[in-house]
Amino acid sequence: MSRALFSPSPLRQRFRPLWWLGITFVAISFVTRIALLVMSGSNVTPNPVNWLYAFGVGLGYDLVTFLYLAWPMVLFLWLVPTRRASVTGLMRWLAWLAILVVLFAACFGVLHLLWHAHLADVRPLIPVFLFFLPLPALAYNRASGQWGLYILGLLLLYGLLFVAASELVFWNEFSSRFNFIAVDYLVYTTEVIGNIRESYPIGTWLTLLVVLALVVFVLSRRGLRARDDGSTLMQRARVPLVWLLLTAISVAAVNGEMKDRTANNYVNELAGNGIYQFFAAFRSSHLDYKKFYRSLPDDEAFRLVREQLKAPNASFTSNDPRDLTREIRAAGPEKHLNVVLISVESLSGDYLGTFGNKEGLTPFLDSLVDKSIFFDNLYANGTRTVRGLEALSLSVPPTPGDSLVREHDNENLFSLASIFNDRGYESEFVYGGYGYFDNMNYFFSHNGYKTVDRGAIAPGTPIHSQNVWGVSDEDLYTLALKQMDDAHAAGKPFFLHIMTTSNHRPYTYPEGRVKWQAPSRPGAVAYTDWSIEDFIKRASAKSYFDDTVFVITADHCASSAGKTSIPINHYHIPLWIYAPKQFKPRRVEALMGQLDIPPTLLGLLDFSYRTRFFGQDVFQEAPDGGHALPGTYEKLGYVHGDTLTILEPRRRLEQLKPDFATGDATPVTPVKQGLVDTAIAYYQVASDLFKQGGLKRRADDGAKVAPLPAPAATAAAPAAAASTAQP
Repeated sequence: MSRALFSPSPLRQRFRPLWWLGITFVAISFVTRIALLVMSGSNVTPNPVNWLYAFGVGLGYDLVTFLYLAWPMVLFLWLVPTRRASVTGLMRWLAWLAILVVLFAACFGVLHLLWHAHLADVRPLIPVFLFFLPLPALAYNRASGQWGLYILGLLLLYGLLFVAASELVFWNEFSSRFNFIAVDYLVYTTEVIGNIRESYPIGTWLTLLVVLALVVFVLSRRGLRARDDGSTLMQRARVPLVWLLLTAISVAAVNGEMKDRTANNYVNELAGNGIYQFFAAFRSSHLDYKKFYRSLPDDEAFRLVREQLKAPNASFTSNDPRDLTREIRAAGPEKHLNVVLISVESLSGDYLGTFGNKEGLTPFLDSLVDKSIFFDNLYANGTRTVRGLEALSLSVPPTPGDSLVREHDNENLFSLASIFNDRGYESEFVYGGYGYFDNMNYFFSHNGYKTVDRGAIAPGTPIHSQNVWGVSDEDLYTLALKQMDDAHAAGKPFFLHIMTTSNHRPYTYPEGRVKWQAPSRPGAVAYTDWSIEDFIKRASAKSYFDDTVFVITADHCASSAGKTSIPINHYHIPLWIYAPKQFKPRRVEALMGQLDIPPTLLGLLDFSYRTRFFGQDVFQEAPDGGHALPGTYEKLGYVHGDTLTILEPRRRLEQLKPDFATGDATPVTPVKQGLVDTAIAYYQVASDLFKQGGLKRRADDGAKVAPLPAPAATAAAPAAAASTAQP
């Protein structure tokens, strides 16, 4: 390949535009990396070692990425005839078109046979065939070939600038290169494009990108001058063959995790390339646990999980070492109270005055702390809404790859709603947007919930504010109150899981509610607080209020970025269990994970039931027994005591001592192997059970479980024990 590109030969002439594309791409990547470094601020220490790593390793990823993105130009330079077009005249055009249609049909047939692909799944192949359509009609040494090359170069240049601008926006939101979130956003284009249009002056930005692309193109177009003094198709084939070999080697030898070698996650992210990371995340959307992560013998993994799930009020229903089914027996009769579970969009603990915030964003929620059972040390399962919904409905760890909310074969799982339904409850998932997003309606409607979303709002109903994500929270709560009224009128207790949307970019909300003018993130948080207060006030006028438990928590935090791969401070979320006529207020300091909320709630209701939840009732744990399982789509965390264990793909492992206030962490040496094994066991068993159907609801799961005899003194003791537990 070196002789072909550097010797004065027709091949060097023909493939000279690759140099233009390569230099342009590296320059854009370099400028993007500088901009991201500036945006990182103090999170990246001004240290030449950090800079050298970010830009040196980053250049390596840029060059590997160039192998992939240059393929359209490589194919163009190879296939376009030199002196005259090979397809002329109507009959030849029709024949060439027929060949492409047959090839497309053949590709679709193969994909359908191998993976049951539908026509909608192969739409991305259409631009590929459209790319090949005009090539035989061009001539490289003529005006048609030159203009074809100019158009291709300009399109690639605009695409690279568009990606660079998108990276800046994505970094501003997530402090990360493109990752699995970006892949998700590509699926839900209506909401994402709508969100961008409502959040940014997208028309102005696109126009500026067009102008910038034209300026760069005009100044550098000499690098795209077409010339070929006589190469043949077969001679030129050597270049794409070598390019194919280099591409295959890069796929086998390079992966997205190789850059993660420093203790500062910002530096690691800067060292990546957004385009490369996007496709690496796309390939990681379905991660088989045992293939990518450290594992234990199955019997050992199940033994450890069963050991962890032991509790004073729990007993396993069988001696099968791989069956997690337990009977939970409460003391005394069940309280069939109404339950309203509110998972608030992005309600970070950092927003609360209770946890030190000085902006006065949440006066009502702060006042509710002393009127509720309030949990100080709760940590979210993940960084996406679907992870919070998964934890709150299924009480499972965040398995790698996609959330179970979006996985295939996720119907009829053992869920919180199924436990309520066995007791005659009306269980509903109420959402302010359209529930097809993130597969929410399908998941909940197939796992014990009735789904009620934006489409259920009657025409003509006043809407105070709305954006692409949904109606304002106060309108969502109006819809929820209607569902509560209907269930009560039907003589049924109700369980509502309400998912809010207002505290999400573009941060719009009705005028006159808070002092911040929309759009504003602080204002959106304050409006979240205002709307919950308004909801509680309206609900307090209902006859069923005294018999209703309000559970208020977050789906995840507002930010997931930090210097470590799992910055624990950005997983800290609040939890209120508010029922002034039912539960005495207290603060609970025990460490717990989001998946512990369902069993803890059921424990407060004195439910006796069968369960396969991975979470546990915090009031039944030993003071030092609490733990949390925070994760990303590929990094799986386990927090116990002062140690954070992180399992990573390719069987890598980190064990850290985190600062719960700042998210910084220091390595633990030597590694605490017992915690490593427990972390492995939780994630391995959860992944195996879902894959093998072990999380499905069984016919006998609704069997009646007899309560324990009521003790002489009621539940004050467990509360006192839990409230003194320390993380």
